[in-house]
Amino acid sequence: MHVAYTAPGAPVADQAIEASKSAVSWAAIFAGTAVAISISLVLLTLGSGLGLASLTPSVRSAASSGSLAALVTVWIVVVQWLSAASGGYVTGRLRTRWVGTHTHEVFFRDTAHGFVTWAVATAIVAVVIASATSALLADGVHAATTMASGATQGADSHARINRVAPYEVDALFHTPAGDAKSPSIDGRGEAERILINGLSAGGVPDADRTYLASLIAARTGISHADAEKRVDDVVARTQQEAEAARKAAARTSFLTALAMMIGAFVACAAAALGGHERDRHP
Repeated sequence: MHVAYTAPGAPVADQAIEASKSAVSWAAIFAGTAVAISISLVLLTLGSGLGLASLTPSVRSAASSGSLAALVTVWIVVVQWLSAASGGYVTGRLRTRWVGTHTHEVFFRDTAHGFVTWAVATAIVAVVIASATSALLADGVHAATTMASGATQGADSHARINRVAPYEVDALFHTPAGDAKSPSIDGRGEAERILINGLSAGGVPDADRTYLASLIAARTGISHADAEKRVDDVVARTQQEAEAARKAAARTSFLTALAMMIGAFVACAAAALGGHERDRHP
C-alpha cells in the first residue's frame, strides 16, 4: 500500500504497516542444514565403504582411472541431490506459517529458504574440507622439515642444503654412464628424479634423455639405441597417463559444479514442496 498526502505537512491518509519480524526462519534453515550435512556424511561414508569393498585384486588391476572418476562423479551427484532435497524439504516443513501473505510471495520465500539452506550447508562443508586439507599439508610440511633437519644435523646450518632440489644435486655428480666404474652404482633413484623433474617441466630435456639412455645401457647391457627407445616409451606413457588424469580431474570438477548447481535447484524445489505441505496441514 502506498502513502498518500493531501498537502505538504498534512496528516498521512494511508500508511503501510511494516512487519516487525524478518521473513527468514533461521531455525528452520539451520535444521535443514544439519539434515543436509548429516545425509551427505552418511552417503559419503557409504560410498567409500562400497568403493573399498569393490576393490578386489582382480578388479583393481582391470579398473581404469577414467571409470573410477566416472563412478566418483556419479556418487557425488547422488549425494548432492539427496542431501539438498532432504535439507530443503525439512526447511520448508519447519518454517513458521506466514499469515496474510500472497501465495506468490510464499513460494518465493520457500524457494529462498531452500537456497539459503543449500548455501549454508555447502559453505560449512567447504570450510571443513579446507581445514582438513590445511591440516594435512601442515603435517606433511612439518614431517618433511623434521626429516630434513635430522638428515643435515651436524652440517653447516648456513648452507641450507635441504632447500636444493635433489635433481640439481644429481646434476653435480653426473658421471659418464658408460664408465666401467658406474654399473656398481644403482641409478634408479637418479633416473626417477630426472623423470619427475622433466615431466613437471613439460618434457624431459634432450641432454637428460641421452644421459638416461647411457645410464640404462650401462646398467642393463643393452645397446644405446634400445635404451633410448626405452626412455622414450616410458616418457610417452607417463605423459599420456598424466594427461588422462588431468582430463579426468577436469571432467570431475565440471560435473561436480553442475551437480551442485542442480542441487541448489533441488533444494529450492524441495523447500517449496515442504512449505506447501506445511500450509496444507496447519
